[in-house]
Amino acid sequence: MSSKETRLDRRTVLKGAGAAGIAGLAGCLESGNGDGNGNGNGDSEYPSLGNYPIEGDTATLGFNVPQTGPYQEEGADELRAYELAADHLNNGGGWVDLWDDLSGDGVNGYEIDYVTGDTATDADTARESGSRMISRDDVIMFSGGSSSATAIAQQELAQQENVQFMCCLTHSNDTTGKDCVRYSFREMFNAYMTGQALAPIVTEEFGDDLEFYQLYADYTWGQTQQASMRQFFEEAGWTEVDSVPTPLGTDDYSTYLQDARDSGADVLFLNHYGLDGSNSVSQAVDQGIDEDMEIVVPLYNVPMAAGAGGSIEGVFGTDGWDANLDNEATRVFAEAFREEYDKTPSSPARLAYSATMLYAAAVERAGTFYPPEVIRELEGYEWDNGGIGEEVMRECDHQTMRDILVVRGLSAEEQDPDAGRYWEVVEQSSYPDDVGYDCDSGPAAECELPEYGDE
Repeated sequence: MSSKETRLDRRTVLKGAGAAGIAGLAGCLESGNGDGNGNGNGDSEYPSLGNYPIEGDTATLGFNVPQTGPYQEEGADELRAYELAADHLNNGGGWVDLWDDLSGDGVNGYEIDYVTGDTATDADTARESGSRMISRDDVIMFSGGSSSATAIAQQELAQQENVQFMCCLTHSNDTTGKDCVRYSFREMFNAYMTGQALAPIVTEEFGDDLEFYQLYADYTWGQTQQASMRQFFEEAGWTEVDSVPTPLGTDDYSTYLQDARDSGADVLFLNHYGLDGSNSVSQAVDQGIDEDMEIVVPLYNVPMAAGAGGSIEGVFGTDGWDANLDNEATRVFAEAFREEYDKTPSSPARLAYSATMLYAAAVERAGTFYPPEVIRELEGYEWDNGGIGEEVMRECDHQTMRDILVVRGLSAEEQDPDAGRYWEVVEQSSYPDDVGYDCDSGPAAECELPEYGDE
């Protein structure tokens, strides 16, 4: 799908402007450069790299999300937000009206267009789709996620092709740990930080010296998620009884859940996400597991909670953002999203929207789409107008340090789907007081960023 299907593009305006109008408008369209091709700040300074320089007057972005598979609901919400971001970059609205770096008249003299792809929640499929975007569609940046395996595959491709990737939903420690790359950035917090945020609150609620049992999705996210739960809860004095992998896309968790119940553990961690998370927590409650064990779902989102309904009552977890937070950026984005789609955005949607805005603003600050310059603008960047407080995009590992919401599920009667309200926010765990780590510790200790590609 192209963003030009739903709006008048500026080239149509140019065609009817006449010679004088074209001459007048050209200065505006090319104001980001001194050489007439709109790539910014005298492109003679920069060699060809990846899909730079851009040909024509349109910059194409790639939005690569799970449109099928167990994370397709998250992917659908992400895609809505990506398309909304492209519209706002071209025509104003939303955060464009709040962020000084953005004009609402394209980016650096270019109209923003986009192409979309389906990762199918599969790493190989995601890489193939991203490769088509780079080679066939000449995207200058692509973005996506929902499965950390797909995000890691895409950022490896980005580094290989020197085309920037902006992570959307990816929570594995490895994304900005051992698999970090120069050509990728992540705003989403990770499993390590979820452990930091959850452990003190959950242990205070449930008590000391408890035994816990883990089920986890058997791929990079679930593996680092269960490792982080083990680390921080054992440090808090709890003891792990067992940790059992489950295949991504499992429909029936009954046997796994019965084994957990039979273990005699006090607490069950369900390290599942998307449809898998909805299914596992619902089936746990249906089997009466909650009568014998406390249940924790470490990572939540709205589509997942909606699928689980009342089964999440009293269940602790974390999320990166909530549409009901009381701040200007949240209100502006949520209102724009509701106006466009008649529904409340989820945290994955906010990540998609934010990733697009962060990239565009970095291009404007750099005055060019040349990838190394855009990357340097993002490294060490600090901002506080994204709806979750102060954020820092670290130079050492391209991981954002930021606040995390610790939440507890509401009963079915208390939930309000129209408002996207499925839980109460117990605490906004803050960086650096409650969550975060230094560049030589945690997942960052395993990160060695490759070069910029212009050395």
